[in-house]
Amino acid sequence: MTSVSLVLLLLLCSYHSFVARAGNEQSYKVLDLNPSRAVCSEPNATIPSSSDGTSSVTLSHRYGPCSPADPNSGEKRPTHEELLRRDQLRADYIRRKFSGRNGTAAGEDGQSSKVSVPTTLGSSLDTLEYVISVGLGSPAVTQRVVIDTGSDVSWVQCEPCPAPWPCHAHAGALFDPAASSTYAAFNCSAAACAQLGDSGEANGCDAKSRCQYIVKYGDGSNTTGTYSSDVLTLSGSDVVRGFQFGCSHAELGAGMDDKTDGLIGLGGDAQSLVSQTAARYGKSFSYCLPATPASSGFLTLGAPASGGGGGASRFATTPMLRSKKVPTYYFAALEDIAVGGKKLGLSPSVFAAGSLVDSGTVITRLPPAAYAALSSAFRAGMTRYARAEPLGILDTCFNFTGLDKVSIPTVALVFAGGAVVDLDAHGIVSGGCLAFAPTRDDKAFGTIGNVQQRTFEVLYDVGGGVFGFRAGAC
Repeated sequence: MTSVSLVLLLLLCSYHSFVARAGNEQSYKVLDLNPSRAVCSEPNATIPSSSDGTSSVTLSHRYGPCSPADPNSGEKRPTHEELLRRDQLRADYIRRKFSGRNGTAAGEDGQSSKVSVPTTLGSSLDTLEYVISVGLGSPAVTQRVVIDTGSDVSWVQCEPCPAPWPCHAHAGALFDPAASSTYAAFNCSAAACAQLGDSGEANGCDAKSRCQYIVKYGDGSNTTGTYSSDVLTLSGSDVVRGFQFGCSHAELGAGMDDKTDGLIGLGGDAQSLVSQTAARYGKSFSYCLPATPASSGFLTLGAPASGGGGGASRFATTPMLRSKKVPTYYFAALEDIAVGGKKLGLSPSVFAAGSLVDSGTVITRLPPAAYAALSSAFRAGMTRYARAEPLGILDTCFNFTGLDKVSIPTVALVFAGGAVVDLDAHGIVSGGCLAFAPTRDDKAFGTIGNVQQRTFEVLYDVGGGVFGFRAGAC
């Protein structure tokens, strides 16, 4: 063999060796462990324009420097352990509502008793992390409200707050229905009041025959008052006339002392803001949850216009699944997970019960078989870091002491229809742990929590029966 041939052979062998190594390499992302800033930073993307028939408002983390709910008021953010404990309360309560079912998340369940759909937020409002500012009444009074896709009835705290339930501390001006020229209370014979009875939130009539509502929480807390209507101002000239909401005059529970003024329900039942504005916004909405509390995202009512390389065409889409028995919730069909750029090869049957997509649940839950495969593959890509003790419900944890940045394997969720959601680094690891947990058994439905949704514009096209995911939106 000539020297030239030998050189060519060595080069060829080196090339194949390089290709083999490259094929075995995992894909990684860099996670900044100290992303928080003392001041609110600019968002990565601007709030969508309302020129296409949508309406958008700024959305912020409840405890961050961008929060409109007075972040300097002294309200302490729960510890990571406490937040996970409350998150499990919410997950357990939602699971109980589907107990006895024998089909998929989209099918009929086998529950024989009447299913009520109370708002459930884990331990009161404490698992809800994202806040928007809206105006209510004429003249409009600014209200700082949390958003929740797992709730239908919206409500705010109202004057008066008679003893023994005084008004809790709040960030904005307390809404006084007597000061609004457009406020009206529903009487007990109104169709809106009858709808509350269908959903389990009716609470009878008061002495003036005004419709009374009650919203119950998983820990026994509740809010009750008069079911009413008024003008809701979203942004600028975008208003919703005849907006139906609960005017809360009594709140009971330890979690009712936060600095927000109420809640906007984005669930799928008739009372939600989404259903109320269906004629105008097509029963569609989207939001983008920021990567960290130090930045802002947005909430948009209405679906972006398609065509021209923008709008709806920018989204990776997957079918939306619904339950007729419990119409509040929105489900998707997860089919596989990719770690480090490689699919785990899970059978779609593993996810047969469906996956709830929820803004109020923090951590994503997977069927045990899927979680075990994910945890094993992720740990295989994290051998450079020492393992750490479990943190609450999270058991795949690492010791990052003294580090500002770490390299972690990519994680992507693969949905029916081919939608691949490549998670942001902050949607993979939380508190030093893989931000996923197993469900209690393989037959239980999973949940896509808000940690995994960060930086994506998540489109809920309820009317069209489609979910959409657009990366890098905020």
